[in-house]
Amino acid sequence: MKVLIVESEIYLAQSIASRLTEVGYNCKIVATIKESINEDKYDIVLLSTNISGQNFYPAIQKHKSSIIILLISYISNDTVSKPLKTGADDYILKPFMIEELIRKIDHLFEYKKLKKQSLFCSAYMENLLKNSSIKQINIKNISLPLLIKSYYQKFADKLVYEYAKSINEIPIFIPLDTPNALEKMQSYDDKTLLYLVNFQNLKKSERIKILSDFEKKRAILCTTDTSEQINSNINMISLDNYNKIYDNGDILSIDDYVKYVILSCQNNCTDTELSKKLGVSRKSLWEKRKKYGINKKK
Repeated sequence: MKVLIVESEIYLAQSIASRLTEVGYNCKIVATIKESINEDKYDIVLLSTNISGQNFYPAIQKHKSSIIILLISYISNDTVSKPLKTGADDYILKPFMIEELIRKIDHLFEYKKLKKQSLFCSAYMENLLKNSSIKQINIKNISLPLLIKSYYQKFADKLVYEYAKSINEIPIFIPLDTPNALEKMQSYDDKTLLYLVNFQNLKKSERIKILSDFEKKRAILCTTDTSEQINSNINMISLDNYNKIYDNGDILSIDDYVKYVILSCQNNCTDTELSKKLGVSRKSLWEKRKKYGINKKK
């Protein structure tokens, strides 16, 4: 990564540059604010706030897309509070250990990376779910733990996404048909918000274990097998507005439709009847179950 060091104390600037270079950074030193403004984009800017007689705010404006760490001699509104409000990311008090500076750089770099990732995921989820219309449910009345029955996964995703936004939390997402899902679920304390999916793909013994632990958690559990009878005292919501799939062009894919038919009918039909409904052979029906991770309930 490229680092711009804006510091008039040349010995200090060279000491910082030497140590950062040792751990893989590419450093350049400038002694004035004017020089820093003429520089191109850098990943990190280490900006001294006590360069005699020079206003450092133009440097913050110029490099506001970079990670800016203030090098300060004392803490005050002028050296810390105001610059942070203007666009600086953090500060470090002179004299400091280079290891502490490297720790701050690593932390801020990871923070900015995660922030960009979070913004991307939020925008992607908004776009992915924008056409998923669900029946009117008062989110404020939701009580956890909650079981959602919905033949269409997107309906449940939409409800959970809106609920999480309303309480300003990010749930932990756990697909229950992945290895060690139960252990992952149990590893979180009872205050952590969990979103558990693919319950319909589990064997009966696995479902019993999940439900037993789920009842003690602050969690939301989704199944797309709406016909399954689940004996539990937990709160339940059924999203059964099938016609909403066709609203705003939100139509089931062929794979989603096949999964829906299998999950909806396999408890009430023989495999011979079900394969006829789908227009496939019993062998093909078995292959589709395997492909979608659907276990035939016993």
